Amino acid sequence: MRHVLAIDQGTTNTKVVLFDEHAAAVAQASRPVAIDFPQAGWVEQDPLAIWSSVEGAVGDCLASAKRADIAAVAVSNQRETVLLWDRSTGMPAGPAIVWQCRRTSAFCDALRARGLEPRLASATGLTIDPLFSASKLHWLLAARPDGVTRAHAGELCAGTVDSWIIWRLTGGAVHACDASNASRTQLFNLHTASWDSDLLSLFSVPAAILPAIRASSGTFGEVSTIRALAGVPIAAAIGDSHAALFGHAAFTPGQIKATYGTGSSLMTPISAPLRSGHGLSTTVAWSRDCGLQYALEGNITVTGSAVAWIAQIVGARSASDAAQLAASVDDTGGVYFVPALAGLGAPYWDADARGLVSGLSRGTTAAHLARAGVESIAYQIRDVFDAMCEDAGAPSALLADGGASRNDALLQFQADILGVPVVRPVSADLSALGAAWLAGLSVGIWRDLDALSALPRPATRFEPRMSEKRRDRLYGGWREAVSRARTTPARQDGTR
Repeated sequence: MRHVLAIDQGTTNTKVVLFDEHAAAVAQASRPVAIDFPQAGWVEQDPLAIWSSVEGAVGDCLASAKRADIAAVAVSNQRETVLLWDRSTGMPAGPAIVWQCRRTSAFCDALRARGLEPRLASATGLTIDPLFSASKLHWLLAARPDGVTRAHAGELCAGTVDSWIIWRLTGGAVHACDASNASRTQLFNLHTASWDSDLLSLFSVPAAILPAIRASSGTFGEVSTIRALAGVPIAAAIGDSHAALFGHAAFTPGQIKATYGTGSSLMTPISAPLRSGHGLSTTVAWSRDCGLQYALEGNITVTGSAVAWIAQIVGARSASDAAQLAASVDDTGGVYFVPALAGLGAPYWDADARGLVSGLSRGTTAAHLARAGVESIAYQIRDVFDAMCEDAGAPSALLADGGASRNDALLQFQADILGVPVVRPVSADLSALGAAWLAGLSVGIWRDLDALSALPRPATRFEPRMSEKRRDRLYGGWREAVSRARTTPARQDGTR
């Protein structure tokens, strides 16, 4: 039986999963990745630590795989995080600036003040925000005295995490990324499916340092730096949220998935680029030989990490302990937590919003605060879900994946506050699975999308149980709390 080894490189850990021809996970391993916060609003990682976690997790997974026949390697990755490295030595030329980092807020404000947002949104499908890679890359080049000069000379490489992993796996033979990751940089033109020369000029990024853009499903090169995988083709690369959408078999419009991770992403397939009137982005979901599949997306900056933060505040040892504490009370006692710890993402896009706890009383306990942290995830998901329904139509259910989706109480509250069912696959590895499916298509393990749709996908379904009156009251309280956390009034373009 042939297998696909999927590398899922996330913000806080790297997971490696080995899938067989039935798409069953037969071995897996993970390694943590440290995150640094050098100053307020800055978030970065060591590129070599990212690679070390990949090597370690691959080794751990293969050690338990018992000589499996590996036909392909697939890569899914944390998106928008960008880094710079030396083309000749492969050594990093600075930190990896993580997608959560806000160090480029002032630069983005200046672009917006110049009236450039409509132009950028039209070309890239993205609003102006520090989340996206272009402003981060501009900062990385400007931070080095020789950065721009060496970049123009072709001495440096730049890319998102998928391109860094592919570079390291191939020993520097391949500098490439896939279209889904390229579409999150704000340097990729949705209409030409290529790097945009005007955008490169705007952000002062030389084309020479960027990776070649390839289809998400297709051969990127062969592994040469990990002996056990030597000669195995890298047959897929895709952003983790896009991979999760593919792993749900959500191949056509009419379905919405939410990934519950450090932050969250809601995504729905669309047939063509769409200009959202509700603070959402158009992106490339994935690309294959048959062309690009587009998607509408809403990014939430802080969801799972909000519970981790609350855990520190209430003295819990971990986010899971905080979630257990939250389950010890029936409600929040009127407390709301707006986790604008790095501003607010979709659908608000208010970089200056700040975290807020409201509704405190003498009866408030640590358990109430913990529950407010858990419920803040569901409220933010509803914010984006409602906006997505207005732009693309309402689905019959919400598809859920990601680490925090393992919390049954959270998903029940999610179904209650949405008023629609939430469906969670039994598999906890949707990003890895979606990447593996794309690689399997490339090397012929699976014939087509119909063959993937026919694979078993057992799931748990959470039905809404809350009355409409209570749902409206709770969500109304959330919206009031958000309005207090914001510093920017609602925009005239319809953005909340």
